Amino acid sequence: MSLHERIKALLEEHDPASTPRTEFLRARFDAGLAWVHFPVGLGGLDAPREQQRIVDEALAAAGAPDNDPYRIGIGLGMAAPTILAHGTDEQRRRFLRPLWTGEEVWCQLFSEPGAGSDLAGLATKAVREDGSDEGSDWIVTGQKVWTSMAHEARWAILIARTDPSVPKHKGLTYFVCDMTDPGVEVRPLRQLTGEAEFNEVFLTGVRIPDAHRLGPVGAGWAVAQTTLMNERVAIGGGAQPREGGVIGVVAQAWRERPELRTAAAHDALLDLWVQAEAARLTATRLRQQLAAGHPGPEGSAAKLAFARLNQEISGFEVDLLGEEGLRYDDWSSDRWTTDRPTTVDFAGRGAGYRYLRAKGNSIEGGTSEILRNIIAERVLGLPPEIRVDKDVPWKDLAQ
Repeated sequence: MSLHERIKALLEEHDPASTPRTEFLRARFDAGLAWVHFPVGLGGLDAPREQQRIVDEALAAAGAPDNDPYRIGIGLGMAAPTILAHGTDEQRRRFLRPLWTGEEVWCQLFSEPGAGSDLAGLATKAVREDGSDEGSDWIVTGQKVWTSMAHEARWAILIARTDPSVPKHKGLTYFVCDMTDPGVEVRPLRQLTGEAEFNEVFLTGVRIPDAHRLGPVGAGWAVAQTTLMNERVAIGGGAQPREGGVIGVVAQAWRERPELRTAAAHDALLDLWVQAEAARLTATRLRQQLAAGHPGPEGSAAKLAFARLNQEISGFEVDLLGEEGLRYDDWSSDRWTTDRPTTVDFAGRGAGYRYLRAKGNSIEGGTSEILRNIIAERVLGLPPEIRVDKDVPWKDLAQ
């Protein structure tokens, strides 16, 4: 059956106008039209990645519902490729379908108060129950931070330290954590925008079955690289039309409000527009490279450019608007206690919000400083920085 025949059959058997949303999404997954480059039986057809556009456009034209990709972006962009690459057959069957349909939301438990840029220095520990042998449950204790969607997530991808007697990169193991289990506590983190988009998560004696371990014991750092490379592509390499994102908002204001224009602002806007277009085309090329294989360190460059441009463009917008740019859309007190956004809407908010929220772009998904190191070492082949703690057991490092 051809791709077009599969799409036609799905629409005939499950009319989007009358089929409940979740039922339609499940049927789409089972038809292999969720992510066509995934294996048959796991929402795909083992087809080229670029054919996904054909599916998405045809179903959108027919009025079919999507899976709210912004809400479940961590699952789609980070958890799914990691589970596919390192999970068992049973784990893939259990997690991928409800992840893609949005029935189960995911979050990422990586960063810690003392392990952000130096992620391998994390201190959250996982030990076998009562020191038991292989196959027994793990007991996890620690704290994670900057966790988007933790307040809605059912599952989390988690890295924990399972062997403190070896160097920090070697003693880590990767798990899937049930966020509804006893011992998991989620607390909101207020940020510069006045909202609690992020969370901190406390893990106190959380039991994780060994069946929810991804990859071998002690191989967590290698598994995490799959997550991190996909994360940076997801953040910085997303598909955008020309003048998509923040540059489009600023360009529209420039066209509609001639009273704001000056010669200096014109030069600055042209420079930013060209840079944004170059970054967009580079991200397009990166996605084409992904179609032929797995993401590499080049995704770090896309994410680095995204963060820098978002901050520079939003700063230019505030300057362009003058006093108007200093206004913020809502500082009401209830926003500080009740507003828990699940997506970041740069285009749909005011200039003040964009300026404040963009400050986080150079931190989330890998700090810009760390990304520059990755680009230098893994893309340009420059000598690595001297790391005096590289071969020291983690337990002997200053904590």
